[in-house]
Amino acid sequence: MMTLVFVVCAYLLGSISFALVSSKLFALPDPRSYGSGNPGATNVLRSGKKAAAALTLLGDAAKGWLAVFLAISFALSNIQIASVALAVFLGHLFPVFLGFKGGKGVATALGVLLALNVWLGLGGLATWVLIAAAFRLSSLAALVAAVVTPGYAILLGLPQEWVLASVAMSLLLVWRHKRNISNLIAGKEAKIGQGSKSP
Repeated sequence: MMTLVFVVCAYLLGSISFALVSSKLFALPDPRSYGSGNPGATNVLRSGKKAAAALTLLGDAAKGWLAVFLAISFALSNIQIASVALAVFLGHLFPVFLGFKGGKGVATALGVLLALNVWLGLGGLATWVLIAAAFRLSSLAALVAAVVTPGYAILLGLPQEWVLASVAMSLLLVWRHKRNISNLIAGKEAKIGQGSKSP
């Protein structure tokens, strides 16, 4: 019963879109109406409001961290913690409050990873930062970080259930970036900070 309660609460927490929350607070248009149409920090940045993008990033990461942190604090088993991690991540991808059409999950995944193991999260973050700084492409940075993060989890000797959860999140992240992959191949992917346009 406790597992079910944690999983449901994690999913509902994940369903809160901080892209929409920050856009409301800063009187910005719905992030689904411009740029890539994705309710995430990178797209909110295209509005030109860096503070709104920062709030989106922090909020989406914090919800992932909080759900897993609480699961660990209540001494749930490794498989229960992995289930909570996936639930909050899936809540962001398929939020009940937005008709199951959510963001791509990069920031929420980061929060989950930081809660599971700080070095795992920092490794994923460092990978994202390095690729983003080199190519100015958020999607490419997210894809590379998603691919290598399960390897970091294995190297750190994390529980098998957590490694499998990181693999599942990585596969979902790659799948959610399928349009970005097509744009990257075609050389049409928008760079970080590029102005907004109709989706």
